[in-house]
Amino acid sequence: MGTAVSKNLDLSTNDYLLKFVSSQPISQNDPFWNRFVAFNISPPMTSNDQLALESKIENLCQLLLKNNQTSGNFGSIIDVFLARSSELLAATNTDALFIWQLFNILFIIRCVLKFLTETVTEEQLMEQVEYNGNGTRLESFIDSLVKIIVDVEVKDSTYGIHLEAVTTLLVFLSVQLHSGQKSDQSNIYRLIMRGRHTTHAPVLIKSLLINYMNQEKVPAGYGANTGHSVVLGIAAELWSILTFSRKSDEVSVSESSDYQEVPLATQSLLLVLVLVHHWTTKNNPYRNSLFLCMNSADNNPIGPTQVHIFSRIDYTNLYTTICKKASGDVTTLLLYLLLHRNDYFKAFLLSRPDLDHLIIPILKTLYNAPNSNSHHIYMSLIILLILSEDDSFNKAIHEIKLKNIVWYTERNLTEVSLGGLLVLVVIRTVQYNMLKMRDKYLHTNCLAALANMSAQFRDLHPYVSQRLVSLFETLAKRYQKLSTKLLNGKSAKHAELAITVVQDGDDMEQDITVLEEVLRMVLEIFNSCLSSQLVNNPNLVYTLLYNKHIFEPFKENAAFQDIIQNIAIIINYFSNLLDNKTQQNEVDAYQVLNVIQQGAKRWPKDKLKKFPDLKFKYVEEDQPEEFFIPYVWTLVSQQSILHWTNDSSPLLATVC
Repeated sequence: MGTAVSKNLDLSTNDYLLKFVSSQPISQNDPFWNRFVAFNISPPMTSNDQLALESKIENLCQLLLKNNQTSGNFGSIIDVFLARSSELLAATNTDALFIWQLFNILFIIRCVLKFLTETVTEEQLMEQVEYNGNGTRLESFIDSLVKIIVDVEVKDSTYGIHLEAVTTLLVFLSVQLHSGQKSDQSNIYRLIMRGRHTTHAPVLIKSLLINYMNQEKVPAGYGANTGHSVVLGIAAELWSILTFSRKSDEVSVSESSDYQEVPLATQSLLLVLVLVHHWTTKNNPYRNSLFLCMNSADNNPIGPTQVHIFSRIDYTNLYTTICKKASGDVTTLLLYLLLHRNDYFKAFLLSRPDLDHLIIPILKTLYNAPNSNSHHIYMSLIILLILSEDDSFNKAIHEIKLKNIVWYTERNLTEVSLGGLLVLVVIRTVQYNMLKMRDKYLHTNCLAALANMSAQFRDLHPYVSQRLVSLFETLAKRYQKLSTKLLNGKSAKHAELAITVVQDGDDMEQDITVLEEVLRMVLEIFNSCLSSQLVNNPNLVYTLLYNKHIFEPFKENAAFQDIIQNIAIIINYFSNLLDNKTQQNEVDAYQVLNVIQQGAKRWPKDKLKKFPDLKFKYVEEDQPEEFFIPYVWTLVSQQSILHWTNDSSPLLATVC
């Protein structure tokens, strides 16, 4: 063992492999297995490496598929794993050589399973596993994988087994990618969601989250028997030190993935997301466990009847990890789930004094929208919308002061509040969407978040105030331009233009309707802020006065008349104060601001018409799995070494 093998090695000529895939049965107690699993491998760490390995073993897997119904050898190697894993779980054998061989067994099983999930139906896969068994082999295998994750300590010697156990469960769950049916119609999902191991669901979710939080790097010698020098013959040439070279333009793990550095953390979180996003119309024990997990620092007792659904994790550690990884799609999706469905974690998060550690990475994602996928942008905005539902959050973000925001390049921001920065980035996202994506759902969420926060806008930076008013001005110009164009188009008399006019008119009317809604909402945001926080926002009042002409065309428009009347009253009030001041002396910007500040203290609040408070609440749409399931599996394909093409899985084709 230890002999380096050429990357061009023809594995199809290996005697041990040929015997394994042949029609010759190999019993569970045959000495063959000790020699068969005695090999060193540097496990694939990229999709390219994994694809190269799969291409080398494909013909062998085809032979196993053909002969297994005679030999039952695939079931036999699973039985070997079950027998040996029971020793590990009982802690009766923790020898490094034993653990190394157990890892190799599971690695082989995982490779074969992935081939089967892509090649045969789910029913045929189960037949391959159960052949010559007692009908419970698959459930026992899944149960063993879960127990390894839950009960075996993660350390250098067991890291590989943990990683393979998590990855193998992901492979099992991938049957949905190829079946085209819902997970609640899957027998494998039924086993995973209702099998005897589901009593471990809270502890499994906890263990997977601990793996994610620990972010443990790949140990030295991962996948190899580094502690022993044992020669076990030609079996060492099965895959020993195989390196796989692919063209640079082939599929690889996403650049945003942490798989190469912390594969166990990456795969563990992906498994959490897959488990909780399926089987949503029925009782999903893993989903319940995530949504009900509590803070280990709390002393609230858990009753004996609740132990099976409750677990405790370290919220501080979880929050810290989420903050560090908040720029990634996978962590963003976890954060969404916790905020949307776990009231304990949401309350904990909202009490944090360091919200900037979480919010800034999210704002960077939105700021770099052209480089982010649309799903990631949506989830980031929805997180902000959920947070904005809480008034304590809306107040706190304006109390956190930031300095030198170097990544915001439109303006040199030497000092701004976190709330002000949030407003700037959301406004920028609205403008980007109106110009590029033209997605009504996206800008509705943007404006809903701003509307929720508007009553707590405080001490808005001059530049933030300018951008708010500039947003209205930009939208107003576009609205007026389209309205004029539509009016002129409808009056066109030429017959040859009639069809074009009707088609263009329909599109323009839709655009105008959307713009009316957006403009109305921006005006409501102004009104909400000024009605509640006028005395705390002199810079916004200053900007409105300076740009008061942009509101004139809308005073007679029925769509805006009521709301713009309040803004006009405020503008007139401060304009009169300034007129009185300028009749005495010329005033500079500083003096104008001073007049506004003094006038705000004497502002008669009852002059304004009262409107309902702006309160928008995020509600998940009907059948959310149609959005989330393809998205989650796309993330698995991008972030781990498990890659599926759109051709092999039409489900992935639904996600851009």
